[in-house]
Amino acid sequence: MSAQLDPYFDHAPRIVIWEMTRACALACKHCRAEAVPRRHHDELTTGEAFALVDQIADARASLLVLSGGDPLMRDDIYKVVEHARLRRLTVAVTPSATGRLTEEALRRIYVAGAHRIAISLDAPDEAAHDAFRGVRGSFARTMNAIRVAREIGLDVQVNTTLSRFNAHRIEDFVTLLTTLDIALWSVFFLIPVGRASLELMLDAPETDGAFDRIFRATGDAPFAIKTTEAPHYRRFLAQHAAGGPHTFGIGDGRGFVFVSHTGDVYPSGFLPLAVGNVRTTTLGALYRDDPIFRRLRQPWTFNGKCGTCEFNAICGGSRARAYATTGDPFESDPTCSYRAIPVEAHV
Repeated sequence: MSAQLDPYFDHAPRIVIWEMTRACALACKHCRAEAVPRRHHDELTTGEAFALVDQIADARASLLVLSGGDPLMRDDIYKVVEHARLRRLTVAVTPSATGRLTEEALRRIYVAGAHRIAISLDAPDEAAHDAFRGVRGSFARTMNAIRVAREIGLDVQVNTTLSRFNAHRIEDFVTLLTTLDIALWSVFFLIPVGRASLELMLDAPETDGAFDRIFRATGDAPFAIKTTEAPHYRRFLAQHAAGGPHTFGIGDGRGFVFVSHTGDVYPSGFLPLAVGNVRTTTLGALYRDDPIFRRLRQPWTFNGKCGTCEFNAICGGSRARAYATTGDPFESDPTCSYRAIPVEAHV
C-alpha cells in the first residue's frame, strides 16, 4: 500500500524533523533540547547529513524540517538544504532569532531551496517574549526576520508554545499575527520535557478553554492554524466545526519522526524513547519496523480512554504528554477531559 493510501502511515512518514545541532545562543525557559552555547563533538558530519537526507528521501517522506537548537549554528546548512531539494524534499528551516538570523542568511536559505522558515513567538509583545526567550532583542529580530522573509519570497510559519505563561493571550496573538502575512500559526501545547516544567503545562480544563479561544479567535484569520502535541484539537473541531477533520491524524511516531543531532531516532522530539541510530540502521527501517513505532500507529491498543475513544483515529492523544506525566507512552493524555464513548458502542 502506498504512503498516500496508508491511513496510519505504516509504510512512510510524512514529516521528518532533524535537530541539526543543540547549539543555540538563546536560553528559552521551555527549551525541549536544553540548548547549549557550543556544538556537540558527535553531531552528524556534513557527509552524514547528506546520507541522512538520502535516507529521508528513500523513506518517501515529503517534508524535512531542519531544526535545533539553532540550525544556523551549522555553516553547512545551506548545502544540506540544497541537497534536500535535489532529492525533491520540501524543506523548512526553524532558525532562532539571534544575531545569526540576518537578511543574508535568509536569502541564502531561500536560494538553496527552502520553502519556508518557522520562527518562534511566545508572547505578542516585546517585553514578555524577550523575558521568556532569555535574550533582549529577540522579539525585534523575530519581527524583522518575518518581514524580510516575506520580501524575499519565503513562506513564514510562526510557532508558539502555549502554556500557563501565555494561554490567556491567544486573542492578542491572533491580532498581531493577522498583520504579519504568515502562512501558518503552529501552536505547540507544552510538554514538560527539557527545561519545560510541569507547572507550565495546561491541565484538562485549561486545554479545553484554549481550544475554544483558538477556535473563536482564528475563525476569520488570514492564516492556517495547526496544533502540535494537542491532537485532541482535531476531536474538538470534529465536534464543533462543520467539515472538521475526519481523516487519520499525524502524531508521535505516526507519520512523524524525529532525528537528534547525533543521529538517534525518536517518535518525536518530545517523546525521548530512542529506537536506534541512522548511522547504523536506515531511518525508513526504524520507522516501519520498530515495535514502539508500530504500536504508536495502533491507537486502538492504547491504555485507558484513549484506546477506546471513538476519536482515536484522528486524535489518539499526545503520546509525548502521556509519557512525560505517567512514564508510559501508551497511557491516556491527561489534558483531555472528553468522556469517550467506547468504540464498541458504535459497532
